[in-house]
Amino acid sequence: MSDADTTTEDDDPGDLRTPIVAVLGHVDHGKTSLLDKIRGSAVIEGEAGAITQHIGATAVPLETVSEVAGSLVDPTEFDLPGLLFIDTPGHHSFSTLRSRGGALADIAILVVDVNDGFQPQTLEAIRILKDTGTPFVVAANKIDTTPGWNPNPDAPVQGTYDDQSDRVRSDLDEALYELIGEMSDEGFSSDLYWRVQDFQKNVGVIPVSAETGEGVPDLLTVLMGLAQRYMKAEMEVDVTGPGAGTVLEVKDEQGFGKTVDVILYDGTVRAGDEIVVGAKNDPIVTEVRALLKPRELAEIRTEKRFDDVDEMQAAAGLKIAAPDLDDAMAGAPVRVVGDRDVEQVVAEVEAELAEVAVETEEEGVVVKADTLGSLEALVNALEEAEIPVMAAEVGDIAPRDVAMATTVDEEKHRVLLGFNVDVLPAAERKAEEESVRLFASDVIYQLVEDYEEFVEQQEREQKEAIFDNIVRPARFRILKDHVFRQNDPAVVGVEVVSGTLKRNTPVGLVEGNDLDRVGVVKGIQDQGEDVDEARAGNRVSVSIDGPTVGRDIEEGDELWVDLPEKHAKVLDQELSEEIPADEREALKSYLDIMRKRDPFWGK
Repeated sequence: MSDADTTTEDDDPGDLRTPIVAVLGHVDHGKTSLLDKIRGSAVIEGEAGAITQHIGATAVPLETVSEVAGSLVDPTEFDLPGLLFIDTPGHHSFSTLRSRGGALADIAILVVDVNDGFQPQTLEAIRILKDTGTPFVVAANKIDTTPGWNPNPDAPVQGTYDDQSDRVRSDLDEALYELIGEMSDEGFSSDLYWRVQDFQKNVGVIPVSAETGEGVPDLLTVLMGLAQRYMKAEMEVDVTGPGAGTVLEVKDEQGFGKTVDVILYDGTVRAGDEIVVGAKNDPIVTEVRALLKPRELAEIRTEKRFDDVDEMQAAAGLKIAAPDLDDAMAGAPVRVVGDRDVEQVVAEVEAELAEVAVETEEEGVVVKADTLGSLEALVNALEEAEIPVMAAEVGDIAPRDVAMATTVDEEKHRVLLGFNVDVLPAAERKAEEESVRLFASDVIYQLVEDYEEFVEQQEREQKEAIFDNIVRPARFRILKDHVFRQNDPAVVGVEVVSGTLKRNTPVGLVEGNDLDRVGVVKGIQDQGEDVDEARAGNRVSVSIDGPTVGRDIEEGDELWVDLPEKHAKVLDQELSEEIPADEREALKSYLDIMRKRDPFWGK
């Protein structure tokens, strides 16, 4: 990370863009409430129109940050213009937004419910932050739910914390330090932000309440301070240069057709500009027909009325209306051509898309995701779990994806994994007809877990099927005075010494380095009841088709199951861990006998 000290005094603060802030965390931990509180506080404290609503983002200028933070922020100490919050919270939007092969967000807020601690999506968000190397702070939310809490709305948290009773402070401390311990488990050193000396080595934990606004001034102060201190050099942009951004969403807009919501992180885009947009196939070269911005303070996710503007500068969220955007892809780059050669810009866009091109294998699962960034995050998670990927694309699950999944050799790869996408009805029908398994979820770890459970279940069923059809190793001894019939078939009492003796199994006597087959165990009875098998230690009566007692076999003889070589190999190489220890011992002894004659028997 660049330290602010590397920036020279000649730098023009007019060329510093707004740092982009993303909000991540587990569902119900208060991401949206916190974002709304920041927005609401900024609207109340700021002058009318001071806070600017963008497409997919909200800009909070430095003056407004200073108003909300009060004495914590002296605007004269900062030359960054403020903060730009991505409006759609969650790691999905975070991983969608990319710039030059990395995360687009400069800083992230990880929201954790102080009562709940780390939950599955918290861990997933942490993994994504770790993978992208994005600096972040932890907002320990819902401090106002601590029993006995005495609220001080919208106040800095240190003062309001000090004003609580000893018991309340003690309860909150316990929850906060549990959270700091969970951070440590994930490999991050963290502490309450006012105790952190070096934010490059330690993550600041900020106690907040999205409900009362307590701690929001501290949160804005820390974000502003981090950006100013460590990221100033990275915020330098050429605002007059050609715009560069990332597609957040592709949408149909009444009166404009297909449009793209874009987060612009460099330069300027103007109506009439030629642009290149990353797409599912070749990049789209088109011309900006209109730049659309929501009316002041309109909530972008519900507001449909826009102002037409001539130009927008970084950092900003905007909607671009242009022809031929049907195949545009969320998470893909957008570039203004400017005075450059269009082929050069197309090559740039292709190169950036190639950075997230998935390394596929000849055999593996088929993966679909809603955006380029989430596709990359899902494939990374599958790689970590050592699950091979044969094909990975952005878009809903279509019949051709099902067709692709049928080309694999292994049953466990006859699978489609869809993250945050729809399954087209025709694809669902085809999957059922072709016995292709579909897994869909809007949580990456859940998809991976569901698939792993499916594979384990399949492997269990396959092993059970093999066990049902494979000859098992066993040796057993004919008991003295337990001959019930001499032949046709011979019926004798036996004790199973080791292994599993099953019905319809050929058996024999070991003579030197070989086994002479004497007959087939046709039936097994335990205390007069017919049974399918007898285990080591069992005493049972067996009927053996073939031999005559007194001529071919004798009382006291030890007989072995005549194990086919192919079965011995499967048991030794694939199922050794699945069979009991005594059966392994019987198998080992049998292999030793057979390998005295042929060292490669059963290998």
